[in-house]
Amino acid sequence: MGSKVTIIGSGSVGATIAYTMAVQGIASEIVMVDINVEKSLGEALDIRQGIPFCPPCSIYAGTYEDAKDSDIVILTSGLARKPGQSRLDLAQANVNITKSIIPQITKAAPNAFYIIVANPIDILTYQFHKTAGLKENQIIGSGTILDTARLRARIAEYYQINQKNVHAYVFGEHGDSSFVPWSLANISNIHVDKYPECITDKDKIVPPLVHEEVEQYVRKSGGRIIERKGATFYAIAISVCHLCKCLISGVDTTLTVSTMMHGEYGVDDVCLSTLAIVGANGVEGKLAAPLTDSEVALLQHSAKCLKDIISQLNFN
Repeated sequence: MGSKVTIIGSGSVGATIAYTMAVQGIASEIVMVDINVEKSLGEALDIRQGIPFCPPCSIYAGTYEDAKDSDIVILTSGLARKPGQSRLDLAQANVNITKSIIPQITKAAPNAFYIIVANPIDILTYQFHKTAGLKENQIIGSGTILDTARLRARIAEYYQINQKNVHAYVFGEHGDSSFVPWSLANISNIHVDKYPECITDKDKIVPPLVHEEVEQYVRKSGGRIIERKGATFYAIAISVCHLCKCLISGVDTTLTVSTMMHGEYGVDDVCLSTLAIVGANGVEGKLAAPLTDSEVALLQHSAKCLKDIISQLNFN
């Protein structure tokens, strides 16, 4: 029996997730829900007409009630980020939108895993934890999986190496206070800073890896893409589909998703990204990766930035 996925929001992100999911054969049934019903109908029809060349999949526009028996619900609905606008500027407006969605979707699909993709991800993930009445393992913010992909892509470009050989992460908020714990970053088990000296081809030109430059690249990538094409959706769709595959396959996988913190690294009662284990039961646990004192301080700073915003919001 295949998997059923409901996607709330049929904008660029939601539609691209649906398309990517169909092409990769991740789900056998995809429901697209949007306040703009015509948009959902159009997106679903467009994808459905290509399914004869893809793995079998039923994809259609529906309502919250059609989400019944969903294995995964993906929340992408909300106001889009405008050029020059931070993710946190969107906070209260998208909290209000999510406020109207939560009771309807959780009533229809109380046992599904919920993936929060709409911005600000960490705050909306926190909102789900506080108001949805779901178990903690069911709620997963896509967090910094996209930031981590951007980081790995950038390091791979620096060293002209396969991206799959790069292991590095972005922790904290999916936003301006995120950071890279460089102590964990490696290429084929060689620390990124030592990698150049391990290359035996001395004629190969290897530019110096400037940590701050790479981190700025990761933080500013979303804004630069929005300035150039109006929205970001391809990379986040691929990232979310990877997360869905981890849930459906049941093979435990470490991912930098946003989860509720319970004292890890001295951080409590806020959602942000560290290394979590994702598998058949959703969030199955976390990895207390060894961070340096300065990295722990950066994580605590990111948590404080999020808490400062949360304290100004109304979730009820």
